[in-house]
This record gives sequence, C-alpha cells and structure tokens, in this order.
Amino acid sequence: MASTPVVLGCIPNVSEGRDPAVITRLAGVVRDSGAVLMDVHSDPDHHRSVFSFLGGPAVIEAAVLALARAALEAIDMRRHQGAHPRIGALDVVPIVPLRGGGLADAVALAHRIGARLADRHRVPVYFYGEAARRDQRRRLPDARRGGYEALAERLTTPEGVPDEGPARFDPRAGAVLVGARDILVAFNVWLDSSDLEAARQIARAVRESSGGLPGVQALGLALPSRGLVQVSMNLLDYRRTPIPVAFDAVLREAARRGIGVRRGELVGVAPAAALAGRTPESVGLQDFTADRLLETWLAKI
Repeated sequence: MASTPVVLGCIPNVSEGRDPAVITRLAGVVRDSGAVLMDVHSDPDHHRSVFSFLGGPAVIEAAVLALARAALEAIDMRRHQGAHPRIGALDVVPIVPLRGGGLADAVALAHRIGARLADRHRVPVYFYGEAARRDQRRRLPDARRGGYEALAERLTTPEGVPDEGPARFDPRAGAVLVGARDILVAFNVWLDSSDLEAARQIARAVRESSGGLPGVQALGLALPSRGLVQVSMNLLDYRRTPIPVAFDAVLREAARRGIGVRRGELVGVAPAAALAGRTPESVGLQDFTADRLLETWLAKI
C-alpha cells in the first residue's frame, strides 16, 4: 500500500500590514513557488500580515525561502511600529503537520529552513516550539522576549546566541523565529471600547499563564485606526479550548466591566472542530465562508 504523501502547513508572520502593493507581491511569491495559499490576513494596527499556505516539504521550503527573500528586500525594521510583538521583518515561521506525517517531519523541515535562512541572509535564527534547541525557547513569547528593540543587546549575551546564523544585529532585518507545532487557532475579539487597560485585564483573565483557559495565550492590544481595543488570542489546543469557549469568556469578562463586544476575528484558517458545533455568527464571525476552514483546502490536494 502506498504511503500518504506528507502535507504540511506554514503560517509565516511578516512585519508589513499597511502597504497593499508589498503584501500583494509577497502573496504572489508564495503562489509562484507552488504552495497552496489558503489565506492572507493583514492588519494595519498590528502592522503585520499572516500568510497561510500548505504543500509538501519541498514546496513549503521553496515558498518560505522565496517569501524570506522578498520580505527582507521590502521591509526595513528601523521604520516599523505596530501593536503586535515582533523581532524581525520575517518574524515567525511555524511549520505544522497536517497529513501523512507528524511533528518529527515539521521539526526536520524547520531546522532545514532555519539553517538555509541563516546561510542565505546572514540573519540570526531562533528555533521555538517542538523545534526548540533550548528549553527556554519552547514558548514563542519566550523566544521573542524583548522583541526587536532588545535584540541588539540580547545578541551580546549567552542567552541570545542564535541557533543558526551570526550573533550580529542587522537593524533592517532583525531576527527570524522558526518553529514546529500542532495546529494553532489565532482568534481575536474586538471590544466596543478604546480602554486598553480593560483589554489587558480581560486578556489576563482568560490566558492560561494567569490562571485562565487551558492552552490560551492572550494580549490586550490597541487598534488606533478603528478607535477600539482587542483581545488577541492564540488557542494552542482548540480541542481543550475551542473558539466558542474563548469568545464566551471574553464576552463575560467584558460585560463585567460594562463593555460590549464588537466582533470576532479569525486570523487565517481553522479546523471545523474549532467551532465546537457553534455557528460562526455566534462567536462574532460575520461573512464566514467555507474557505476559512482547513478541511476545504486539504480536500483540494
């Protein structure tokens, strides 16, 4: 019996969310590489774009290398300001097993991509998640700690020695975080408020590290162009904490503070099970289509 071909997902986050021409060019680079581009999510306040694509290992590798080249040419971190934490122009490159393989395949590819990025572009590369080579870098917030602004000093310390590439600060490019992980659902809730401290309090209440929901990372962020604030969440295990549980928790915490919820926002795609049987509208996702479901894209390859 023939083995099932390995299909991996890749969700690079790039530090550009305001220039449509650059974002369109980066998306075209991914498509031209042969990867299946599922979604592009850009946010001007985060000043960040998230490219979600899938394919076999060789295709994913080619797409990431092409995207890296284009992003590092187009983005100058010296001029970058945004609400979302970041450490470089090509900020994070997570590899996710989807079909026919496992985390070992994702880790092997992450290490290969990281080495090639460091060799080609002479940028510091840190591995995180299942690809981490140091325990203190397993969690993405720890691997990115201090962000771009602290990177120059960090690179002079033993803790800041990169896993690949030179311990050299390139102010234009910054550093790259390359990881391997299971499926993560990025889900945001926009509050009907401009109170950033309230958003941070709600984020603190719902995130696991503060005693909140299992497998949830959360930040309170300002959205100046909308005059609103947002609870930005990563659901690290959508089976334990699906989208409706996270949404309802934010809704309750916001109501306790006399704040309404404007909408939910899915970044990229998600498995159908992440909705846990609820309708998209019930968690604030308006105009939701089947193209936002991972299974729709897996059925095409």
